[in-house]
Amino acid sequence: MIFDYLFGLFSNDLAIDLGTANTLIYQKGRGVVCNEPSVVAVQNDGSRGKRRVVAVGSEAKLMLGRTPGSITAIRPMKDGVIADFEMAEEMLRHLIRKVHNRRTLVRPRIIICVPHGITEVEKRAVRESAESAGAREVYLIEEPMAAAIGAGLPITEACGSMILDIGGGTTEIAIISLKGIVYSRSVRVGGDKMDEAIANFVRRRHNVLIGDRTAEQIKIAIGNAFPSNEELHVEVKGRDLLQGIPKAVMVSESEVREALIEPINQIVEVVKIALEKCPPELSSDIIDRGIAMAGGGALLRNLDKLITQQTGILTTVVQDPLSAVVIGSGAVLDQFDVLKDVVIQ
Repeated sequence: MIFDYLFGLFSNDLAIDLGTANTLIYQKGRGVVCNEPSVVAVQNDGSRGKRRVVAVGSEAKLMLGRTPGSITAIRPMKDGVIADFEMAEEMLRHLIRKVHNRRTLVRPRIIICVPHGITEVEKRAVRESAESAGAREVYLIEEPMAAAIGAGLPITEACGSMILDIGGGTTEIAIISLKGIVYSRSVRVGGDKMDEAIANFVRRRHNVLIGDRTAEQIKIAIGNAFPSNEELHVEVKGRDLLQGIPKAVMVSESEVREALIEPINQIVEVVKIALEKCPPELSSDIIDRGIAMAGGGALLRNLDKLITQQTGILTTVVQDPLSAVVIGSGAVLDQFDVLKDVVIQ
């Protein structure tokens, strides 16, 4: 106990949004101090069967699809949960040390965001990864709750608030009242499925093979969920599947919208189901307050307009959708005595 106390003196407590696409870290007293892609590049030592970490975060993401045989770029998170325990631990350790300026004598208290409804095994994997990475204490908070706090919704009041959090691996919707989740639903559709849909569409329509990073760049540049007044185009470079040589093609905004129909429809369907399941008293609150959208997927242009049209409920994107979850977790860290009821015991 005395050692934990002494280590705590050297450490600033952290809130971590351990996402499929990006990992964000909030440091108590400083705000968001880290936003890195959830990617780890490792060198395979064939003789010993060991993996040595070469790069983490942005540097590792640049290596995706560009590594020689001895180096592999790994995404340790899949669908919002840990897929590679060892690499998740390495990534957390690296980022915690980076935030603490590479000091080794740090044992922070950590709050980690997890998807609603993950299994006990998955919760234990997250806790153990954080403890192995140097955490003194580990608390878990459900992502929809953290996003609602980060979006400034009145979660402590006796009124209903609806939050839609579209991440890289999962989309989660929750109805929250009196610091509790009244209803929540999670589907494994998010930014990654959108990227995959775009890559598949370009392959089918133009016979050009592109990677996930290129598909993501197309989505950011001209992705749109609802027709707009202007028709944007972007040049896409990949490999011609017929001739096997590099090729550039033009892809239009309407083509990307067509590619995204399936994942977007799944997101809209989740919202409709949540509205059907909502208790009557809370339904009136949601009509008055609308639906708040957070997560990187909320940045897809006009997705809020499409959901408003399909549901009849005003849908708005929160002020900082990418950071809403980690900011909400940080608020719990800052006001732990007031908000400790929202963490998973």
